[in-house]
Amino acid sequence: MTRRSAFVAVCLLFVAALSSEVSADGLVNEDVKRTVDLSTHLAKITAEIVLSNHGQSSVQSFILAVDADLAPHMAYIGASVKGDEEEHGTLELQQTSIQGQRGEFYKVLLPSTLAAGAQLKVKTEMMFSHVLKPFPTQITQAERQLVVFQGNHYLYSPYPTRSQTTRVRLASKTVESYTKLGNPSKTDEIIEYGPFRDVAPFSEDALKIHYENNTPFLTITSITRTIEVSHWGNIAVEETIDLRHTGAILKGPFSRYDYQRQSDSGISSVKSFKTILPASAQDVYYRDEIGNISTSHLQVLDDSVEVEVRPRFPLFGGWKTHYIIGYNLPSYEYLYTLGEQYALKMRLVDHVYDDQVIDYMTVKIILPEGAKNIHVDTPYKIDRMPNQLHYTYLDTFGRPVLVATKNNLVEQHIQDFVVHYTFNKILMLQEPLLVVGAFYILFFTTRGIAIWRLAFLPDPAAEVRMKVASITEQVLTLVNRRLGLYRHMDEVVNRYKQSRDTGALNSGRKTLEADHRTLTSEISSLQARLKTEGSDLAEKVGEIQKLDGQVKELVCRSCSEAERLVGGKVKKETYIESEKSLTGRRQELISRIDSLLDAL
Repeated sequence: MTRRSAFVAVCLLFVAALSSEVSADGLVNEDVKRTVDLSTHLAKITAEIVLSNHGQSSVQSFILAVDADLAPHMAYIGASVKGDEEEHGTLELQQTSIQGQRGEFYKVLLPSTLAAGAQLKVKTEMMFSHVLKPFPTQITQAERQLVVFQGNHYLYSPYPTRSQTTRVRLASKTVESYTKLGNPSKTDEIIEYGPFRDVAPFSEDALKIHYENNTPFLTITSITRTIEVSHWGNIAVEETIDLRHTGAILKGPFSRYDYQRQSDSGISSVKSFKTILPASAQDVYYRDEIGNISTSHLQVLDDSVEVEVRPRFPLFGGWKTHYIIGYNLPSYEYLYTLGEQYALKMRLVDHVYDDQVIDYMTVKIILPEGAKNIHVDTPYKIDRMPNQLHYTYLDTFGRPVLVATKNNLVEQHIQDFVVHYTFNKILMLQEPLLVVGAFYILFFTTRGIAIWRLAFLPDPAAEVRMKVASITEQVLTLVNRRLGLYRHMDEVVNRYKQSRDTGALNSGRKTLEADHRTLTSEISSLQARLKTEGSDLAEKVGEIQKLDGQVKELVCRSCSEAERLVGGKVKKETYIESEKSLTGRRQELISRIDSLLDAL
């Protein structure tokens, strides 16, 4: 026998041994169908596995492995047993280790023993965050976003695999490059690898795909969720959120003009997203450091309340925003009681946006004053911090606050927690008694102040200053409301240019005229009161009125120009130049109004 023939024979023996190889506990992956979903900014890897017991005895569990390179990014892992028609619940996982092997390992407890020679269909699911890396890392406003994913062609498993296929689902048809192991096929957004036969345990082969992905790369870098429970029928929820676009960083300047004119300008940016609140949510508010954000929209559905969260500016790569959203819930839907025993059942984290990623979450649960024997049940492991005390009106010794934190959360973590505690209902009389006592104190205090004032002459100058300050505050409010009418009219005009609905434009114009007339009249009345009080601020209010008249005239001219554009009476280039001139003059007038307001 020649040396070459001997080498071939050894190779054949090795392949034969590999094909007949089984794990130490006799388990073999007979057939594996993997799906790697890269259509969002998350990597979702699912696998349907036909698990076969080739051993001599039954087994109660199997090992689920995670690639070493992906393990630090894993946000969620789960497994379930598949029946003939449906899945049968999530299985319990316990983290374990395998000596000498890379990666993370989990022991999955089966609902019943798998007998020798039997088979079982298992479905596994893993979610990974921050594994799609933008490449290039910086793009201009006009460019599209490309990302790179690196993984494993094979199912990383401690068991030999007889047959395996891998399907990769991308966000678009545009693919710069991808690995070609086993001559894969590509159809639109799908790349199919395999079937791979007789794959050895712990097999690794680098999978790398460079493709276009313009889906929202939003990440909640920090969220503080505060839940305040009241036994008087209300649960107040408030979320303070730091949000960041973690896609390719914007390179160069940002052009608002191009962004609004071209539909594909800043295609990977984020204008808005939908937050889903419970169906019973009411008194919803959405604000940031400046104040209420009026561009948001609220839609009440049968089973939820949808809030369209629209930041003050679009989010490009590297940009971030900070906002607060809050609402009230009726406590009878979430708070259960039996005598002095109470149980609060709510979601630990809620739906902020589709395919959400939360880097760091803090949950604070404020219980009523006097709550004792507190116990918390959570659907997954969280880090408990030391309890705190929260003081609000009519509190004496403080309300207990439960504090918990967790890193790297996704939508699968939207699950309920339960807080058990005891509360003596007689303590509910504490606040009414304090209110009664406060009224008595207020009565005697005001009576004493009245007697004291009779002994001294009032200060007329101080009263005048207080009146002027009150009138000035009202003027500021009305002027800001009037400026808001112009921003609303801008939106009406923009919608008209798209829909060409003359009726909607005329309706908006009539609303502007009516509201403007009412606000201007109220401001004039306040100006007259300032003159009566002898304040020189009346002249500044008069200047504001004159400047506002010019602003209104420019807004009406913009409306007329839009009608001419839609009616084909003016060319688009001429309209753009005219609109730019009108906008510049209007901004100059508004700046002068702002200066006068600051001087009030």
